[in-house]
Amino acid sequence: MKNNLYLTIGLALALLLPFCASGQDPLITKENMPNAVHFLPAPPDTASAAFAYDKAQYRWGLEQRKDSLRCAIAVTDAEWSVACMCRIYADALGFTISKEATPAIYEMLSVGVMTTDQVGKVPKDNYMRTRPYVFFGEPTIVPGDEEELSHNGSYPSGHTILGWSAALLLTELAPEHADAILTIGYRYGQSRVIAGFHWQSDVDAGRLCASAAVARLHADPRFLKLMEAAHEEYNKICERR
Repeated sequence: MKNNLYLTIGLALALLLPFCASGQDPLITKENMPNAVHFLPAPPDTASAAFAYDKAQYRWGLEQRKDSLRCAIAVTDAEWSVACMCRIYADALGFTISKEATPAIYEMLSVGVMTTDQVGKVPKDNYMRTRPYVFFGEPTIVPGDEEELSHNGSYPSGHTILGWSAALLLTELAPEHADAILTIGYRYGQSRVIAGFHWQSDVDAGRLCASAAVARLHADPRFLKLMEAAHEEYNKICERR
């Protein structure tokens, strides 16, 4: 019993540390974020056409696993951290985001996604939707995450909120790279369907939640200052090219 408790605490800390590393709390709490329970529909009923589509997309995800490259990307995309966001968007931007190399951009991104993550907490707790791999009793492609996430609600997708929020913030920073950035952001969400951890409707809801959270974030003057500093740093990077 005690070992299981330590394991649970360790897993929770592993998920939280990437976001706490900046030493800052979210700029906006979950209570002050738009409440997705009010502006999104509930997860599809299991007798609905929408759920039939969810099941069809689950089967699509199983087919995608047969593509070794796409499967490998989905496994890599299972990481839920600021570091992952810095890594996956680097090619689209043409430079590396890090605390050392681009401190202003890193702070904007890390504080931004730490804050937008709050938007998923209320609906997840409210609906506690069963994840597809649990529903079907089938393995995912990231078995190490299965036990911990089986106790966490599926709707909306937290990974998608992270990836799409990052995509929107980086598109604002570097609009000339919007197509490449948004393509990666979309792929990151779909990886959760392929991995078996989320229904398609979870991912779709995650993108809507992320968009609402980013809009709310832009009403906070503290974040606007972070974005302004990030723009200044980005312009200097562009001048050196």
